[in-house]
Amino acid sequence: MSETIQLSHVEDRIAALPCWNGRIDIAVLKGGLSNESFVVSDANGRHVVRFGVDYPFHHVFRARELMTAKAAHDAGFAPRVEYAEPGIMVSAFLGARTFGGEDVARERKRVAGLLSRFHRQMPHHVSGAGFMFWAFHVIRDYARTLDNSNSRMRPYLSGYLHLAERLEAAQAPLPIVFGHNDLLPSNILDDGERLWLIDFEYAGFSTAMFDIAGATSNAGLTAEQSDEFLTAYFGHEPTSEIRRSMAAMQCASLLREAMWSMVSELYLSAPGADYVGYTADNLRRLEEALDHYQTTYGKHAS
Repeated sequence: MSETIQLSHVEDRIAALPCWNGRIDIAVLKGGLSNESFVVSDANGRHVVRFGVDYPFHHVFRARELMTAKAAHDAGFAPRVEYAEPGIMVSAFLGARTFGGEDVARERKRVAGLLSRFHRQMPHHVSGAGFMFWAFHVIRDYARTLDNSNSRMRPYLSGYLHLAERLEAAQAPLPIVFGHNDLLPSNILDDGERLWLIDFEYAGFSTAMFDIAGATSNAGLTAEQSDEFLTAYFGHEPTSEIRRSMAAMQCASLLREAMWSMVSELYLSAPGADYVGYTADNLRRLEEALDHYQTTYGKHAS
């Protein structure tokens, strides 16, 4: 009963938005781990309504997300933002297919090209104070948050921090780009003609390696497929230093995702989200990636 009442309240909020043309129909858009989204149809077509408040514990601030979403549309990477007010953003519905891991693997060179263009072009469109996303700072800050709470993961934090320090030391210097920084397969869409990016909560100036590593590790690409992705991104054969940097960052990406979920266990309750299960899944995948990294570069590689 409480879920019915809550959904009715959300639908009332959606219906009250001033951006609709005539009668509307509302349907839940499933799949989000931290936000509620709906598809709304009116006389002008279909639209995506996304609810979200600031999450300081995740370094997520909606004003920055809104600016980035608008900039990404201007740059040709994202759907148009049609309306926004505090806590709500309405975007054009693309009618595109959401990628899964197998899609990223199959279209890896195409996704690599999309990222390369995004990284190069977005700095010319974003505005305001520059936000810096550095995965290792995020990991350290998550550890502080978890250590100051009743998290069940507190006994493991020192090990995670030691691992992160080694992975950070393995990073090759690269130019600063504007990254998406949350490249789950579901944040890539294909309308049959082109690829799109959505969900810019974590977007900011960063190293290209985090997006490369995130796209490949989140999609479960093999070492060979990841190397092809890396080559397609840079447009030439990568050096051994860059290859090692990516293998280390793939581990860091999975560690950051696992710790994101640990923090989410404390603060979030998105409908249908299983944060404990998501934490376990990412830790398992981290163990596999770390095994590959250590087998290739040595157990104490840095």
